[in-house]
Amino acid sequence: MHESVIYQAIKDEGRAEEVRRVAVNLLKEGMSVDIVARVTGLSLEQVQELVREEAGNAGE
Repeated sequence: MHESVIYQAIKDEGRAEEVRRVAVNLLKEGMSVDIVARVTGLSLEQVQELVREEAGNAGE
């Protein structure tokens, strides 16, 4: 069965969101940025951006 391009894009977006959610949870548990990047497959820059976003959200 061929999946539509739109369906595949939505599926990929959902997977990416889940990886980000896992990364945030690992960071909250005190795991280092380096390890979170290695475990999730995100780049160091992406994990560092999540750290900044969470720091910004902590003040809200």
